[in-house]
Amino acid sequence: MKILVTPTSMQSGSDSAALKKLSAYCPDLVFNPTGKPLEEDKLIDLLSDCDGYLAGLDFVTEKVLRNCPNLKAISRYGAGYDRVDTKTARELGIAVSNTPGANAQAVAELTFGMLLSLARSIPYLHNETINGKWVRSSGIELFGKTIGIIGLGAIGKKLARCCEGFNMKILVYDPYIQESYCTEHNILPVALEELLKESDLITLHLPLNDSTYHLIDAHAITLMKQGAILVNASRGGIVDEEAAYHALCNGRLGGLGLDAFEKEPPEASSLFTLPNVIATPHTGAHTKEATAAMAEMAVDNLICMLEGKECKYIVN
Repeated sequence: MKILVTPTSMQSGSDSAALKKLSAYCPDLVFNPTGKPLEEDKLIDLLSDCDGYLAGLDFVTEKVLRNCPNLKAISRYGAGYDRVDTKTARELGIAVSNTPGANAQAVAELTFGMLLSLARSIPYLHNETINGKWVRSSGIELFGKTIGIIGLGAIGKKLARCCEGFNMKILVYDPYIQESYCTEHNILPVALEELLKESDLITLHLPLNDSTYHLIDAHAITLMKQGAILVNASRGGIVDEEAAYHALCNGRLGGLGLDAFEKEPPEASSLFTLPNVIATPHTGAHTKEATAAMAEMAVDNLICMLEGKECKYIVN
């Protein structure tokens, strides 16, 4: 048996307890040598003779899957599985699982940190100060503001709890809304258009699919309040980055936080020239606590699938 492990936080030499568990189960482990998501051909080279795959942020295409005849199971290290062609995997008899909820607190905290940083221009003021300037910048307070949370899954719920402490009015849009949960936590479900129009701050917690690609486009941005702050810590492609750039330049958007990009790692972007943009390298889940929880869950899922046991987190 042979297993490919590609998450950057689970590479050879790591002291991860989950990785040690996986190594004890299968000593023949192959690792990602690049330190970033693997390109299609490189992924095929490493995965072609593997039985199992603990997957990071690589795109697992139909071509990849059809060139891996021994592959039986893919365990995604994270909640999202939009980068895996689950339809082809199902056709080929390859089980795919994920780790829902394991990183929810970490991503919610990064999202809230971005909101605070953008509201007070913290990164911009830091850079100006250490470069000898003494800039007075008038920000906004989050206390009492209206936040629009698009996607009320595990991460959206954790973020809503953070917002409660700032006495914020919480609007949510989710096509699969849990009315009882919203009532219990003083959350108001609304239509997407109403959320965009009424929110001072908007955060995205969605998978990337045909219905969410460029969900936040030029038209959606024109519906927002002047100076609204937008944070995407879910998947690249949900925000039209070019439209966001123009909206930041003309003041329609007051700030943008991105932890996910259409192309990762992103190439030089005009967004990076703006003082009211915060960019991070898809790091929302990267806390010690979250990476340990995701690793343990992903390894357990993979072993269960390879042994033909029941795995409740299979997504296909």
